[in-house]
Amino acid sequence: MEIQNYEQALQFIHGRTQFKKIPTLKRMRRLMQELGDPQKTLTMIHVTGTNGKGSTVAFLRSILMAAGNHVGTFTSPFITRFNERISLDNQPIDDQNLVTYTQRVKTVVDHLDQVLPEGGPTEFEIVTAIMFLYFRDVHPDVVIVEVGIGGLYDSTNIIVPAVSAITTVGYDHMNILGNTLTEIATQKAGIIKPNVPVVIGQLPNEALTVITADAQHKNATLIQPEVDYQVTLLEHQGLMTQLVFSDAQVGREKLQISLFGDYQVQNAGVAVATVIAFWNRQSIPVDWSAIRRGVKTTRWPGRMELVNETPAIILDGAHNLPAMKALRATIEHNFSQRDVYLLVAMLADKQTHEMIDELRAIPRIHLVLTTFAGPKKQRPGASIEQLIADRPDKRQIQTAPTWQDGVTQLAHQLSGDDVLIITGSLYFISDVRHYFKD
Repeated sequence: MEIQNYEQALQFIHGRTQFKKIPTLKRMRRLMQELGDPQKTLTMIHVTGTNGKGSTVAFLRSILMAAGNHVGTFTSPFITRFNERISLDNQPIDDQNLVTYTQRVKTVVDHLDQVLPEGGPTEFEIVTAIMFLYFRDVHPDVVIVEVGIGGLYDSTNIIVPAVSAITTVGYDHMNILGNTLTEIATQKAGIIKPNVPVVIGQLPNEALTVITADAQHKNATLIQPEVDYQVTLLEHQGLMTQLVFSDAQVGREKLQISLFGDYQVQNAGVAVATVIAFWNRQSIPVDWSAIRRGVKTTRWPGRMELVNETPAIILDGAHNLPAMKALRATIEHNFSQRDVYLLVAMLADKQTHEMIDELRAIPRIHLVLTTFAGPKKQRPGASIEQLIADRPDKRQIQTAPTWQDGVTQLAHQLSGDDVLIITGSLYFISDVRHYFKD
């Protein structure tokens, strides 16, 4: 097929296979060689983690832009439109550029389809290649690259960044990354490069052991919380959160963030430690004014995002068990005196029962389970039957045949003091966000 417009570009990208049987970076390296290795011209920060990647990227972008930098970002999934995945200074790539760079990549992909025994590049490899080509030409001061899944065999892992960051390690994508924290951490540790500093967030001991050993083996300086930096929650003031960041180099600084949720304090800490490590490598003085302004003005759609004030309606893309545990902690800490209604839809391939059990354990909770289509046929939303199957006690659970019915149903139950949180999947939140924002 020829690519002549935006719809055809997306059709080509989404029409590619998502995974190959044997994970490898050889195909991605070959693709980039054919395209002239554009990634080698860029200054980059590489970010992975089970949860918190997106928020950490948002904090980093905001800080570096506040310091006067032109900043490219590569993130996934998108919330409203595909173009958001490749952004310059928080502005998504425009349709024409997406078409132009997809055409360039497709020429090489067609060739590799013919010559590689296993076939040409996957969907994510193609999107990554488009990103590298685009940023080579617009050449931002720094590109923040978010890993798609895992790290070791992720198509972004052909880069040598200035700094790497690993936000969290928990159970998700186990069919790809492994069933133990050791296996999952080994995949995340794959982004650690020789002699490149790596900043980590709060990690379980099992994962920390793996990542510490990998960093030592590669002579990569490990920058970890409670050892090299500290981040402490002070208090909540309305929708602002005050925290203190401190380390041996810069001392102690009080910061404010407007991203809701206690776990965002840890994400902000990872971002600040990462940007300090980045500036150190670039021999740039630490700019606390930019850090303060950057973290305070950071916005990240779909992460504890307030879309209505009275009653409070919040969209949160918690999409796996660790994220549900974090959401539960936020609800119990911030809304313990209020009735909280949860409208939940999930992808069928997640730990649905464990995630629901986490939410059911919250006091004063009203849980409504619903369904949504999912991003594609191969990844459907979980049916209501799947979500409530084998539940010994269904008394706490209501259901709605569609999420639109669920929103309507709950609108009649909420008082002005109540809180409605819509959650379960970033893809679900993307659908719902159109409903509230359009």
